[in-house]
Amino acid sequence: QVQLVESGGGLVQAGDSLRLSCAASGLTFRNYFMGWFRQAPGKERDFVAAMSARGGVTSYADSVKGRFTISRDNAKNMVYLQMNSLRPEDTGVYYCAANPPSGALATMKYYYWGQGTQVTVSS
Repeated sequence: QVQLVESGGGLVQAGDSLRLSCAASGLTFRNYFMGWFRQAPGKERDFVAAMSARGGVTSYADSVKGRFTISRDNAKNMVYLQMNSLRPEDTGVYYCAANPPSGALATMKYYYWGQGTQVTVSS
């Protein structure tokens, strides 16, 4: 079965950086769009970033543009989220998601989800 396992979360201060990783298994990774989403306490899960199957196209939420970078390594079945200049409002549980191409990166439905990793940014 498909498994997505996130890692790399933690407690940091505003202005710090973190890199999240997501290890994928049970799917032909190079054929899947990969995305990152986050859910802040008491709020809905929101789109953060996504990348096309071969990595040629990316999409970012306006709130993270210029600070976050998504990347993937199709040889290792890994997707990453480099987060720089972190802000308290970036706090939340970050989820990795996967789906075959079925629409726009930011708005299509993702079928497979990881369990999430907590990111807490203190001011």
